[in-house]
Amino acid sequence: MSIPAPQEEAAALLRRLTGAAPIETHISAVFVGPEDAYKLKQAVALGFLDFTRLEERERLLRREWALNRPFARDIYREILPITRGPDGSLALGGTEEAVEWVLRMAPVPPGDFLEAVAEGGLDPARLDAVADAVVAMHAALPPAAAPDFAPVLEGNRRAALAAGLPAGRVEAWAQAARAALARLAPLLAARAASGRVRRCHGDLHLGNLCLWQGQVTPFDALEFDEALATIDTGYDLAFLLMDLEHRLGRAAANRVLNRYVARSGDAGLVGALPLWLSLRAIIRAHATASRGADGLPYLARAEAMLAPTPPRLVAVGGLQGTGKSRFARALAPELGAAPGALVLRSDEIRKRQAGLPPEQRLPPEAYTPEASAAVFAELAATAEAVLRAGHAVVADAVFLRLEERAAIEAAARAAGVPFTGFWLTAPRAVLEARIAARTGDASDADAAVLAAAAARDPGVVTWQPLDAAGDPLPAALEGLGITPADPC
Repeated sequence: MSIPAPQEEAAALLRRLTGAAPIETHISAVFVGPEDAYKLKQAVALGFLDFTRLEERERLLRREWALNRPFARDIYREILPITRGPDGSLALGGTEEAVEWVLRMAPVPPGDFLEAVAEGGLDPARLDAVADAVVAMHAALPPAAAPDFAPVLEGNRRAALAAGLPAGRVEAWAQAARAALARLAPLLAARAASGRVRRCHGDLHLGNLCLWQGQVTPFDALEFDEALATIDTGYDLAFLLMDLEHRLGRAAANRVLNRYVARSGDAGLVGALPLWLSLRAIIRAHATASRGADGLPYLARAEAMLAPTPPRLVAVGGLQGTGKSRFARALAPELGAAPGALVLRSDEIRKRQAGLPPEQRLPPEAYTPEASAAVFAELAATAEAVLRAGHAVVADAVFLRLEERAAIEAAARAAGVPFTGFWLTAPRAVLEARIAARTGDASDADAAVLAAAAARDPGVVTWQPLDAAGDPLPAALEGLGITPADPC
């Protein structure tokens, strides 16, 4: 596309200042120089927005600055006018009447956008950092009134048809989405009442995350429509999860989902996740198709997200060092609805109950019988609630006590879903070596804790034993009757 004619002179000034041609989207042009980047909102009207008036472009630039600066302070610098001097030439800044407005930003190297970083894959630590950044952003946002979600579905139905996607499939998707919305109305209302609706980012995908000074940083929040961005935090997260699954596979999206829930405690978001993921996929489908590219893969994903997938509960027990958490993370993407099972890990619940991040150590006196009882009570209660909402669960704990195993089995019975328990075993020397090699893990267990646990009698263990000296996943998948998912 090209810069609108009334803005060509301002664009020429920005080209001279930066020495660069603009990077254009359908609503903006960004001129990136060695020291500064300048964003110019294009004077266009696209139905869902109208930037043709100068005062509206100024207002929305200021809104963009205000929304993004709390989370990307050093990237968003200032709003500047472009003014015409007495000699008729344009200049950046000045006291004369503004003929255009721009947002001055710090230039981000192209390779530091998460969309580019993801081309080489995102390792577990980076995926955790992505989730942590989103948790921190959502935690800083105040609750807001919930808008009506039905017009969002209808607007995207019309946009999908206008983009030329197959009408029959679009109408079938819309019918299924409306049915899901009606079914979820009580859950969404309860989440709104509990403060889960906030003025969110609104456009949270990999292209709008970057590495800034080594930290994952959200930027470019949706600024032109308050209703579209005043949403449930789970719906905000869903765009990122859908994007991760589409680009990197289910395991990446599952890792971010589980880290987000481990840090925020918001396990309840999974109840509406199929609808939210589907809506995010249909948005990408019609946006892609409207650019003349193939939107059908996203449409297929939108359809698949709404297909019912029966939940189940898998519990993973065994001594410290058997690799329960590694196994649980590997198993979770293979279970249930997208992006895979919610992993409820006792170590992470314990840290969250103490108000700490997973990797921060607790003192030994924090491991009282009362504290452990509270952890396992939350584990069982959350598992049951998630299962009743239709989402699969992997419960990850030592489960050394008979009553702990009984409680997690009872959660599956109460929810009316299948239960499978796996009991991981490995030689003592293997366990000790693994514990000694741990870094940055939620578990505080050391060799002394392992020795004390190994000396206790767990009673009769009826769960299926798995040899964890190697990789127990193939045997577990075979026992569950699951063919491993395609990693792509």
